[in-house]
Amino acid sequence: MNPMMIPILGICCGLLAIFGGVFVKPWFALQHRRMEIEADKVAEKAAQYAAQTERLEERVRVLERIVTDRGADLAQEIEGLRDPHVTRLPIN
Repeated sequence: MNPMMIPILGICCGLLAIFGGVFVKPWFALQHRRMEIEADKVAEKAAQYAAQTERLEERVRVLERIVTDRGADLAQEIEGLRDPHVTRLPIN
C-alpha cells in the first residue's frame, strides 16, 4: 500500500463526515418532519371520517327505531291509504 494513501483516506473520511453532518443529517431531519406533518394530516382525516361514521350510525339507529316502533301504526296508515273511499289527488 502506498504511504500517501493513509493521509488521503484520512482526509476523505473527514470530508465525508463533514458532508454527512452538513447535508445528510438535515435532509433526514427534513424528511422526518415531513412524515410527522403527513401523519398529523392523516390522523385529522381519520378523525373526520370517524365523526362522520358516528353521525351516520346515529341516523341509521333513528331510522331503525322509527321503522320498528311505528311498524303497526305504519301498516294501518298504509292500509288507510288503500281505502277506495278516500279521494286521491291526481299526480302530475
